[in-house]
Amino acid sequence: MPGQTSDDLLALFDAAPLNRRYWVAFILLSALFVLEFFDFLVVGYLLAVLAPQWHLTYGQSAVILYSGGAGTFICAAASGLMGVVPSGAWEVFAILRFFIGVGLTAGVTPSLAIQVELTPTRHRTFLTSFYLVFASAGGFLASAASAALIEPIGWRGVAMLGMAPAVVGLLIWRWCPESIRWLAAKGRFAEARAEVARQLDVPLDSVPLPTIPPSTQPRGKLSELYRRPALFWETCIIWGGSSVAGYGVYLWGPTIVALVLGVPVKVAAGYFVFVTLGGVTGKVIVTLLAPLTGRRWLGAVWGFGGVAALAAAGYYNNAMFGGLPAMVMLLCASTFFIEGGFANFAPYTVERYGVRLGARASGLGQAANGVGKILGPLSLALIAGTGNIVKAETTADAVLPAYLFLAFCMLLVGLSFVFLGVETHGKAMGIGDEEPAAQPRAMALGTEAR
Repeated sequence: MPGQTSDDLLALFDAAPLNRRYWVAFILLSALFVLEFFDFLVVGYLLAVLAPQWHLTYGQSAVILYSGGAGTFICAAASGLMGVVPSGAWEVFAILRFFIGVGLTAGVTPSLAIQVELTPTRHRTFLTSFYLVFASAGGFLASAASAALIEPIGWRGVAMLGMAPAVVGLLIWRWCPESIRWLAAKGRFAEARAEVARQLDVPLDSVPLPTIPPSTQPRGKLSELYRRPALFWETCIIWGGSSVAGYGVYLWGPTIVALVLGVPVKVAAGYFVFVTLGGVTGKVIVTLLAPLTGRRWLGAVWGFGGVAALAAAGYYNNAMFGGLPAMVMLLCASTFFIEGGFANFAPYTVERYGVRLGARASGLGQAANGVGKILGPLSLALIAGTGNIVKAETTADAVLPAYLFLAFCMLLVGLSFVFLGVETHGKAMGIGDEEPAAQPRAMALGTEAR
């Protein structure tokens, strides 16, 4: 039809059922999340073994932990090579961790944008929040594997398990479709039309072919992310603050628990099975609540909840409650809020920036996330003294101020949602970098049916 835009094509896509093609992509992208985060977080358990064996200082330990913040296959190869690092060669270990961080960011950034763009508007808030559960599942896998295998196969064997993402990367390459929204934004209408026909399982001729090119297309000008400064800084604050808190808990946590409570690393890893389950639970609850409450106020509540849990974990770090370590219970509460928040704001960032800048915005979030991966582990090292050997007494003295710092980061997250946040739930993603628009009637049919 002459003069036709991409709106009708996208409306058809938004009304499409969640068929086998969608679920294959969802499962593969979720598996990538699980295995990439396993690779990144398993180092917390390896370090709890290596720090005493190699007589590492807090500074050397922090370099190993935060080097990941400075492609999928890079991550897998580097994780596997950690298993053959010579004893005491902490510098080599840190370099491999750097490449794991590169791989994690390269794999997660586009996969998040693709998942948001592949999901019809009527299902987007629920399914994209649920997708983030699998990042926490990677942390759960890291803690469970460490608790079960670190003694029978050693730390080297556990490190080599991280080569699994390479297999998933090949499957994603073969089976995941390109984003229809992105193809339409680029003016690649024939490819977008073919994908819609496959998604609907209808003849190609029955799907309209747009003829009017988009006024603007996705491109690589990162400076455009700052066109709306409030949104730019909101993205940096919510990603960076949550990342500082989350990685501070996960990467130092096993060492802190083992030293402060005086338990073996295997026991500490067992405790962290429950800590990571707290994160999984938080993401599941957010997934269920977000379609009912919207994203903005949910983000604020979860941010302030993280403040309370982290401050309490630091204050009661050596107390017992009902025969259980209070610190472990409160760390479970902290990951409930920190990880739950990620399930809310990770897709929120892409939604706010729109299709044209969504992937770039996800990259901006990952850049702030990378800063958090550095500051989170570095915070305890600076407070404890980077030149000091990792030991129980020094760690115990540093726990309260370190956790108060992590709580302050979550306070910034909560305040950012209150003062800078905009609701995106139920609003169709724009092609450009405008705010998400009220959902057009053609795209709202599925929502009304629900």
